[in-house]
Amino acid sequence: MGRRPPGRRTHCEGAVAVSDGVIPAIEELVALRAAVTGRRTPRRGSHGGGQAISPMRGRGMEYAESREYAAGDDARHIDWRVTARTGRAHTKLYQAERERLSLIVADTAANLYFGTRVRFKSVQAARAGAIAAWAAIRDGDRVAALRGSTIEPPVSPAGGARGALRVIEALARWYAAPPDDDKGLAVALDHAQRVLRPGSRVLVLADPASVAAMPASRWTALARHQEVVLLLLTDTLEADPPPAVLPFETGGHRVEVDLAGDAARQRWDAEFSAPVQTALKTLPTRGVRVHVLSSDATSESWLALQDRRPALVA
Repeated sequence: MGRRPPGRRTHCEGAVAVSDGVIPAIEELVALRAAVTGRRTPRRGSHGGGQAISPMRGRGMEYAESREYAAGDDARHIDWRVTARTGRAHTKLYQAERERLSLIVADTAANLYFGTRVRFKSVQAARAGAIAAWAAIRDGDRVAALRGSTIEPPVSPAGGARGALRVIEALARWYAAPPDDDKGLAVALDHAQRVLRPGSRVLVLADPASVAAMPASRWTALARHQEVVLLLLTDTLEADPPPAVLPFETGGHRVEVDLAGDAARQRWDAEFSAPVQTALKTLPTRGVRVHVLSSDATSESWLALQDRRPALVA
């Protein structure tokens, strides 16, 4: 499945339109609301309101957790007990009762519009983003979305089904075809840091190559004041190609890649596997929760990662 055929095709399962795996169908993304229903009771405020308790990177009402001290943290909030146990300075984080922002950051790199099993990586990204939108409103959050564009503004934050549907419409449009004005994941994260406020929840949908092109320090800055989950969109062929000559069609031309030899497979692994392994190894130490989401995987398999607090770095 090297080239996306023209036009939009869907088929129906019952009353729900399902995409062909090449272009996401809005009806399918809307139906994914069922994937988050009943998974977890929404977090409530201490006074019984509908707003979530958000982890505030500052002084608040209630202690939430401790993490390694970072430049700029208030020295008054150092957790001396954890500091003594680990040998490295840690600071306390507090919770305050407020309406939280859930932001979906969509990488729209051309590498995502490809797939060999079940669906394109771009369709899987749209599905994962839709699930995140539904989970956000389940938890009483406002939800927003953006991509790396200097022309199109972000989808502004909104609560309830209206907020989720606005995000879903944008995801379906962005992942139907590579946007002509895509400026890359780094630009998208620049936009994100301008709209986020402490205690927000961030889901980044990205191709591993886009992540590899950015310095790790960018992730440290993003995770310092927010909960960050990164989904690495992959395809089975990228992770485990057969030792054979593989034909591809790109730009109207047929290309053959011979993966039978060791040298070719090493180059393939450096291009596709190494960025994934590097992200899995380095980014959790910077406060980012990372999940590899293959194009043939269950689209909601990453949700448990979002609901789990990150472990302290020892």
